Amino acid sequence: MAHILYVASLFLLLTKLSIGQRKVTVQKGPLFRAEGYPVSIGCNVTGYEEPSEQQFQWSVYLPTAPTREIQIISTADATFTYAVYAQRVRSRGIYVERVRGNSVLLHISKVQLKDSGEYECYTPNTDKKYYGNYSAKTRLIVIPDTLSATMSSQILSKKEGESLELTCDASKATTQHTHLSVTWHLIQDGERSQATEIISLSKDFMLIPGPSFTERFAAGDVHLNKLGVTTFRLAVGRLQPSDQGQLFCEATEWIQDPDETWTLITKKQTDQTTLRIQPTVRDFQVNITTQSTFTAGKPLELVCLVVGSGQDPQLQGIWLFNGNEVARINASGVLDLKRDYRERASQGQLQVSKLNPKVFSLKIFSMGPEDEGAYTCAVEEVVRNQMDSWDVLQRKQSPDTHVHLRMPAARNVALSTKSKQQAVWEGEVLTLLCKADGTESPLSVEWWRLPQGQTQPEFVAGMGQDGTVQLGAPYKELNNHGNTRLEKTDWATFQLEITSTTITDGGIYECRVSESAQNQARGQSWTQKLSVTIRSLESSLQVKLMSRQPQVTLTNTFGLSCIVEADFSHLRVPLTVTWQFQPARSQVFYLLVRIAWNGTIEWGDFLSQFQKKTKLLQSSFYSQLLIHDATEEEAGVYRCQVEVYARNSPDTSGPPRASAVSHSLMIAITLPESKLRVDSTSQVQEIFINSNTNIECSILSQSTGDLQLAVIWYFSPISMNATWLRILEMDQTNVVKYGDEFHSLLRQQKFHPKKVSQDLFQLQILNVEDSDQGRYHCAVEEWFLSRNGTWHKLGEKKSGLTELKLRPTGSKVRVSKVYWTENATEHTEVAIRCSLESSGSSASLYSVMWLRNGEHSGRKMLVHLRHDGLLEYGDEGLGGHLYCYRSSPTDFVLKLHQVRMEDAGLYWCKVTEWEPHGNPGTWVNRASDESQHVVLTVLPSEPTFPSRICSSTPLLYFLFTCPCILFILLLISLVCLYHKARRLSALKLNVLKKKTLWVDLKRAGDWVTTWREEEDH
Repeated sequence: MAHILYVASLFLLLTKLSIGQRKVTVQKGPLFRAEGYPVSIGCNVTGYEEPSEQQFQWSVYLPTAPTREIQIISTADATFTYAVYAQRVRSRGIYVERVRGNSVLLHISKVQLKDSGEYECYTPNTDKKYYGNYSAKTRLIVIPDTLSATMSSQILSKKEGESLELTCDASKATTQHTHLSVTWHLIQDGERSQATEIISLSKDFMLIPGPSFTERFAAGDVHLNKLGVTTFRLAVGRLQPSDQGQLFCEATEWIQDPDETWTLITKKQTDQTTLRIQPTVRDFQVNITTQSTFTAGKPLELVCLVVGSGQDPQLQGIWLFNGNEVARINASGVLDLKRDYRERASQGQLQVSKLNPKVFSLKIFSMGPEDEGAYTCAVEEVVRNQMDSWDVLQRKQSPDTHVHLRMPAARNVALSTKSKQQAVWEGEVLTLLCKADGTESPLSVEWWRLPQGQTQPEFVAGMGQDGTVQLGAPYKELNNHGNTRLEKTDWATFQLEITSTTITDGGIYECRVSESAQNQARGQSWTQKLSVTIRSLESSLQVKLMSRQPQVTLTNTFGLSCIVEADFSHLRVPLTVTWQFQPARSQVFYLLVRIAWNGTIEWGDFLSQFQKKTKLLQSSFYSQLLIHDATEEEAGVYRCQVEVYARNSPDTSGPPRASAVSHSLMIAITLPESKLRVDSTSQVQEIFINSNTNIECSILSQSTGDLQLAVIWYFSPISMNATWLRILEMDQTNVVKYGDEFHSLLRQQKFHPKKVSQDLFQLQILNVEDSDQGRYHCAVEEWFLSRNGTWHKLGEKKSGLTELKLRPTGSKVRVSKVYWTENATEHTEVAIRCSLESSGSSASLYSVMWLRNGEHSGRKMLVHLRHDGLLEYGDEGLGGHLYCYRSSPTDFVLKLHQVRMEDAGLYWCKVTEWEPHGNPGTWVNRASDESQHVVLTVLPSEPTFPSRICSSTPLLYFLFTCPCILFILLLISLVCLYHKARRLSALKLNVLKKKTLWVDLKRAGDWVTTWREEEDH
């Protein structure tokens, strides 16, 4: 049982390890491809954590330099491509297709012989750790194109039912093992752009017929035979008329890749052979189907039906009336009418058509006395000759069909609108129907209209019994555009149609129907009236502008919807939509785009690149703008204007019938939220002097998209009150700029920025010195570049502190730890001492740093006496207030001049031992130690005589009450005496300081001289 549990746990551990291992695979090679043909190589990566979309880089190692990487193309970096491939990448001769987030294809449109080499696919690491393989290679070998396919071009004429044989030669000279497939194609007449497959011999040596020739192949009428090594023969038995066209042979060369898949590498076509088929003549019969008696004014349709003939005959029909030809339709469908019938057809009274290859039709929409007589249909079977004209094979004619008319009479009249509505919208079609009942007879009609507010009706239109139409004076000009039409739908129904109504077309309409005097009493007529109202489009038109994203993130897509609301929304009226834009801080609206009612689109030129990044969605009563990749230019106010034209207006180029503008909508463009996170962990590095080190700046996460990072490195010296100094900045364009304190050549040689990966930056410090000790950190800025070339800062994060220390070289120095206090009076001088209990070798030098912890100022470095004798003050203003020197080989002194009350606090020293190392002039920090704290207490000084006078109120009162002149003279005398005394005191003090300093320096010099003499001895 324990053994089983152990095996199971081991299996789970191995499974977890295998899941987290990154693996890159490419198509197995070598891949052989022919020159001039396309090549595709696949690459896939698995075992990564995030993100789902990985980046890929393609490189090649050519046979002439197998160790030199030549970069081809990258999915993430447009500058990755080397110059030798730059032109082919720009022209899409070489490009990468992303199949999935973790899979791509490298495409080479036309491979060249010089493209042979070893291709490498590399995927940059996106995980926190490196584990697995990140690249894979495959070999591509480009071979010459040796395939050829030939067949002599010729023109063959065959009869239907005969057989056909054609041969083509296909050969190859490839040294690799390849297979050949051969396919015969037919381009039928009338299908010049599409070839039909007849039969093919596949690469697996199988015969496969085309879909249109499957049955004929099974019947043995289609064969493909291989004669010898390079000759292929096509045999077709029992040719059909559909076989007529252009025939050619196509050869294809295939190679088997290492993954056992077959790939096409070359393809060639032969010249074309023209085949003409003369069809066999077949007998057929022609009949006419129709009624023998028709009512005057009713439609008449004669159908000519062909019985028999072949499967796909080429037929043309001829109509004859009383033995004379009146109409002809040839095999191509071209119609030819005689003069009288041509005029009737242009007026819509006659129609001749071919319903299918064997059916012809003659239709007269309103029969009259002139249409009585004998009708005959003749059909001719034809074939197209080499001159591209038709030859008649045979002609058949139907028996005569006699047509008779009967005459009716009318009695009552009804008037209505076609829509059964007496109110129509402006621009809508108004159709009035006037219908008479009773016995059929010739009728005439007159239409009148009484406008609103008038007493005299106006003549609209009239139609006589012979079909002649007359228009009233106000309607003749409109009728030039086809706006008013009067038609007779049957013997007793008259239709008045106004295709595009206006407000003025409202009123009371009257229909007057009259009958001829031959059948009824002279002057007999019937009248009916109807009131019609025209509604204005402007009265119900409203436009709304909507957006789901009034605040849009930069580079995102946002949409604007212009919705038209109207009571006439059920009508398909022509709409013109105009989108307008008012930029921020502007009072003017500019044209973005205008979508006319006829589909014409007019783009404005105010916003650059607007047309290329905008998608229009237009439908009835709705228009939408989808604006991709939003920039600051699109921020502003939008509105849309809608213009409505008449639905059936003959001229929509004029002014619109109605217009409305939406309310304004503000769109704000905001920056995307930054997801930048930087490692804030603090650490300490302790290294030897003159060694090199790297300070790391690790990016934990960052925003997605086309973003760039800028990294700024800062340094704070070891003193506690030192400010942060700017070392250098590597901006978002990878340009490096050094700070003001690091502009010197030595500083630039010491500090170097390095970008290890997309999420790891380093500051490299060479030859670390004592002055390089301190704290370091980086500041990372996330920048986005908009399309107009403007950089936007999305966010900034700081890293944790890295403290850099020099490791002691092994010696030990000890400073006295005696705790003691010191009292000083204000404005006096005080000295604080620090002593060594043990020291290092005689070759060592010492530096001392004095520090203070005040009541209100906190820990602070006062002065630093370096091992080379240079003094460094924590603040520039401390130079005149304190002084540091070495009074003996083991004693260091901090002297404060003119002690102030704020100087009270804790004082201590830090002594560091330095010894020579390596090159002359190079000193190494061996060890350091700090003293015990010294407590300095500052006591206030005794009050002076002037201060006592100023503090006495009675005395001041006496002085101010003295006469004015005496007071001024006395005050001037006192001030002059006081300043003179202070000046003399200051001069004496300076002389005393100089003497003391000179004596101390002389003693120190004598001690150094004596020490060196002893060392020499």
